[in-house]
Amino acid sequence: MRRIVLYIAMSLDGYLADSAGGVDWLTGQDPAWDGDGGYSDFIRTVDTVIMGRRTYDQITTQLSPGSWPYEGLSAWVLTHRSAPEPEGEIRFTDLSLDRLAARLRECPGRDIWLCGGAELVRQALELDLIDELRLTIIPTLLGAGIPLFGGLTAPKLLELVSHRAENGMVECVYRRRGAAR
Repeated sequence: MRRIVLYIAMSLDGYLADSAGGVDWLTGQDPAWDGDGGYSDFIRTVDTVIMGRRTYDQITTQLSPGSWPYEGLSAWVLTHRSAPEPEGEIRFTDLSLDRLAARLRECPGRDIWLCGGAELVRQALELDLIDELRLTIIPTLLGAGIPLFGGLTAPKLLELVSHRAENGMVECVYRRRGAAR
């Protein structure tokens, strides 16, 4: 069965975005560094991406206007708002996250990337849908913003599987405690 992997970056103080929703701080300590922090290795392990509508809107209007950055991946955008006609591999759905996850897990393929945003991450954690958390901690303290793990109603016990550091960024890979490897 396919796994759902949260692959996301956050500030050292736990924010997904700044107070205005901006993410221009998502860099390591050396601005001249030309690495990708493991993204190219990760992207080869997935063939599907799930995101919320606000994340989709931010990607298409601010972060990568005019160029879809997840070309070749099947993309699912969860939304209850009216949606444009699907383009290529982008699909808009009003299915609940748990129903969409169940459907996608049954299909053949590689892992499923839970891309964001914070509300979708919270829902997925509450529903115990995330099999692996790949968190990249950025060496920035924002002091305020959109918390990545805000609003959880119960503790989630994790075990550290691996970690690595590159350009001041630390990627930590966690799984639920007791989950099969």
